Amino acid sequence: MFIRRRRPLLRAAAVGTAGYAIGRHAAQNQQDQEQAVADAYTAGATASDAKYDELQKLANLKEQGILTEEEFNQQKARILAS
Repeated sequence: MFIRRRRPLLRAAAVGTAGYAIGRHAAQNQQDQEQAVADAYTAGATASDAKYDELQKLANLKEQGILTEEEFNQQKARILAS
């Protein structure tokens, strides 16, 4: 009489379940990394936008004659160094 063994089926089910869980975990980690990169890019863009706006204000003050060339260069160097 032929007896069927169920171990191969159980093993296949266990391997499939483990593979699925590992795949989901890897996908979640990749999503988290992509979000972190996007957040870092946004933060960097915001910082450079603020510097650009501040330099524009200084240029306007210089054009209006409120700042001298020397004062403008000092303030510009301070902004770019930060």
